[in-house]
This record gives sequence, C-alpha cells and structure tokens, in this order.
Amino acid sequence: MFIGIDAHNLEGKRTGVGRYLYNLLHEWQGASFKFQVSSFKFILYFKDEIPADIPKSELFESKLLNVGSTAKFVHWDLARAAKKDKVDVLFCPGYIAPICYQGKIALTLHDISYEVYPEQFDWNSWADKILLKWVSKKAAQKAAIIFTISEFSRQEIIKHYRVEPQKIALIPLAADPLLAGDCPDGAEKISEVKERLGVKGKFGFYISSIFSRRHLPEITEAFRGIAKEHPDYQFLIGGRDYTLGWAVDKLAEKINQELGRKAILRVDFIGDSELKLLYSACAFFIWLSDYEGFGLPVLEAMAGGAPVLTSDGSSLKEVAGEAALLIKDNSDVEEIYGAMKRLIGDENLRRELIRKGREQAARFSWEKCAKGTLEKLLISN
Repeated sequence: MFIGIDAHNLEGKRTGVGRYLYNLLHEWQGASFKFQVSSFKFILYFKDEIPADIPKSELFESKLLNVGSTAKFVHWDLARAAKKDKVDVLFCPGYIAPICYQGKIALTLHDISYEVYPEQFDWNSWADKILLKWVSKKAAQKAAIIFTISEFSRQEIIKHYRVEPQKIALIPLAADPLLAGDCPDGAEKISEVKERLGVKGKFGFYISSIFSRRHLPEITEAFRGIAKEHPDYQFLIGGRDYTLGWAVDKLAEKINQELGRKAILRVDFIGDSELKLLYSACAFFIWLSDYEGFGLPVLEAMAGGAPVLTSDGSSLKEVAGEAALLIKDNSDVEEIYGAMKRLIGDENLRRELIRKGREQAARFSWEKCAKGTLEKLLISN
C-alpha cells in the first residue's frame, strides 16, 4: 500500500501541524511498527526543501517538488505527484487537501476555529479567509476519513461540516517525549537559556503563536499586578504575534516603562531543547483560549514539569483534566491575576499540580496516536 503525505509543514520552524506529523513519522519508523513494513510505504512530498531530520529508511521516500507557492504546491503539484505515483491514499495532516484531487484523501482537522469563530481568527488576507474555510470544508466532505484530536473537535466537525460521524476518527495527540521528565545537570543550561532570553529570576511562561482568542493582552495585564508585588518575577512570551497592531508588544512596552524594568519579555521562537528547560524552570505556565482543538502546549508543559493555568472550556479542560488551575472567564483580568497569585504563593499547590500534570501527560502517547492513525489509514483504502 502506498500512502502519500503532504509534508510541507515539516519545513522551516515547526509549529503545531509540523510537530504532529514529525511525531507520527518518528513512531512509524520505530520497532513496534516493523512488522507492517512489507505491507505499505510512505511517500513524503515537500515544497521547498527536505529537512535533514526526516526519517531515512525503506519505509519512507521523500520527493522535493520545488514549488514556492504553498497554494500551488497543495492544489496543483501535490495532486499531480500523488496521481502520478498512484498512491492508495493521500494523507493531508493540516486542514486542507488538493481541491481537484480525485483519489482517496485522509484529512486531519485539528480544529475548525476559522469556521466557527471567523471574527476571532487572525487572517493574513481576505483570500485566506475565503479559501481556508471553503477548501477545508470541501476537503472534509470528500475525505474518506477525517482525523481529529479531541471529542470537542469531533462534535464541532459534525455540527458545522455535516459529515457522517462514522468517518471521523478521534485520536488524541501527546506531548513530545523529548520534553518530558527531569533535566539532569540542567541548572547550568537553564541559566544559559535564561541569560540569553533576558530572564533574571523567577518567571511565568507562555509559548505558542499569539492569536486574539488566546487572550495575551489580558494575561499580560494580569501579570502587571504580580510584577508590581514581586519585583523578582518576569513573564516570558514565546511565539509570533498575529494580533492586529502588535498589541502584545505595545502593552509589554507600556508595562515595562511603568515598572522601570523588563518585566515582560517576548521572542518569536523557542527551540525544543530550550523549551524543555524553560518548562522545568518556570514558576507557572499559562495558556488560555476561547477555542482550541486540543491545546498541545498545555500537555507539553505538564510533561515538562510546569504547573499549569488554562481555560475551563473548549478542549482544554478535556486535555488538562484535574491537573491544572482552570480559568472560567478568559477576559477577566482579576480572575487571571488571582490564579497567578494563588499559584506562586502556595508551594504545596504548585508541587501538587506538577505531580498531577506529569501523571496526566503520561496518559497520552504518540505510540498510541501513531498506531491508531496507521490503522485507520489502512482501513480507508
């Protein structure tokens, strides 16, 4: 069986979809899947480059299509290549699939926030706003199977896309194993990372792309109160800002000027090796959102040993279970401030959340995710 894969999200600096696909590939080449090697082969299609860390084995073949435009790659070159290679199913792990492709498609919809709350989604252009919604829905309707990552997202897809429930496979994600566990001899490395990022002492932490639905202005405003009371605390924000007017940077600058120090720090990107160190070292990790298909940073922070504050809504309560402090109203600065204050002031609570968080993260497994996904891909043929 030949399984084609749209692999362009593995190129460049990886965020959600790229990390998802990389972990699937890593598991599929592992020992637990070797008994099935003779029955299938993966063909990975890349847009501009083949990353150096892509698995190299008889199981995988990588093809570089050399296409600058992502839209052209997906809807023309990818479709032509999959047809030419006569793949049995084309796996598209990032919301969209080729519009005119007539073969079997397996599609992953991590969420459909752009469909349900378009006013909260940060569009790059009007073309993106029209095409993403339209192409995603068309792809879902013609897909042989749809993968999604939480019960919340499964119900949203059924409700808004009106697809048959039986063709939706619920397969949760997991934290990257590299982010889990303690950091032996990590004190010196943690100090180096903190120094590079400008972190002087204790710090709160957020990592992910910054969208309006994730309430960074409210989180930052809430941390203003913590910073006034605790001059040794800072708040580190990792992720590109997609909010209109670069609102987070402006608010951070205002707060820093008011306090006379760099209480709020932001960088565009933090690599995995540094991320593990920061999870283990932070005073707390906060990640709020009005709408998420899963909320992987919450699980990764728990695996890395961070006490977590997150939202009591969408999929986040489903993922966090009883292992986090939950915020009822993401727009309530006083509630967010109160949760931060409670956590940094109660060391027993902090330790309990770290313990529960690691236990919760361990319930999710990339091996289970990869096994379930592969089984469904085989069935979809």
